[in-house]
Amino acid sequence: MLCDECKKEPACVHITKIINQQKIEKHLCEQCAEQSGEIIGKGINNLFGSKFSVHDFLKEMFNYTLPDTARQTLEPVCTDCGLSYSEFSRSGKFGCGGCYQAFSGQLEPLIKRMHGTAAHAGKAPKRSSIRFGIEQRIKQLRHELEQRVSREEYELAAKLRDEIKALEKRLVSSDQHQG
Repeated sequence: MLCDECKKEPACVHITKIINQQKIEKHLCEQCAEQSGEIIGKGINNLFGSKFSVHDFLKEMFNYTLPDTARQTLEPVCTDCGLSYSEFSRSGKFGCGGCYQAFSGQLEPLIKRMHGTAAHAGKAPKRSSIRFGIEQRIKQLRHELEQRVSREEYELAAKLRDEIKALEKRLVSSDQHQG
């Protein structure tokens, strides 16, 4: 295939651009590619030099960094204290309470990786853990009861209602023993 510009040399640089959802392809020789300014980075001569290196080519393609202004617009920043996410990453410390909300999109995967879940389970004091466990079970059963009634599963709902009443009696009797 010959160069689209000079029509003399073989095309060795193939450029594909998508502008306004239209695909534009250019096939250029080394000289025309360098003159057109279509090459990112060092330029075609430095990239290919005397011998072609795939490592250098890939390094040049993936080392492209955004300008500071573009990076700042893409990076989340806390509206309360002005701390950027990259500053938080370096220091490991938030500037204020608003940082949790500002960086929530980046924090959730980080917390999941560290703790296995992003939901807080909490802890209960040992002496009240039995009472707390019963209260949580009642809460769970009430939620399940609402679901069963909405699905018109009345026999299962009645069993859940009876279980809730029995647990509530246990709570009342344990309060009377302690009081």
